Amino acid sequence: MTILRTAALLAGLCLLAAPAAARDSLFVTVTSGDPQTQAMAMVLSQQALQRQTPVRILLCGPAGDLARKDYQGPALKPSGRTPQQMLQGLIQAGAHAELCALYLPNSDGLTAADLIDGVTPVTPPVIGEHMNRPDVRYLGF
Repeated sequence: MTILRTAALLAGLCLLAAPAAARDSLFVTVTSGDPQTQAMAMVLSQQALQRQTPVRILLCGPAGDLARKDYQGPALKPSGRTPQQMLQGLIQAGAHAELCALYLPNSDGLTAADLIDGVTPVTPPVIGEHMNRPDVRYLGF
């Protein structure tokens, strides 16, 4: 009888611990062309990464410029880094960064070769599948 109680107690504890072990994923969409808004998206994404939360960033519209090799954004205080430099730091730390499917075809002949390392174009079906996951939380900038 004691063995059964102990086994039942352990099974219950395992079930309670399982949700705590699961990590939500953060999906950050950045569309703003404003450097401070872009930087805040990167700062909060960094906070999530520091807490072991997987981060996926989608750049679209004016924010897609962050993915360009020829990007010339302002360095912002207090870090003295541009939003693009912050994005590159996130990529190096493990964030997944993508460019929306509409950006390149509508950007005067740009191709994937014009993008910084670590940013890739993504298709709507791929993003749609990711968005449909129950463990995904969203931030929009």
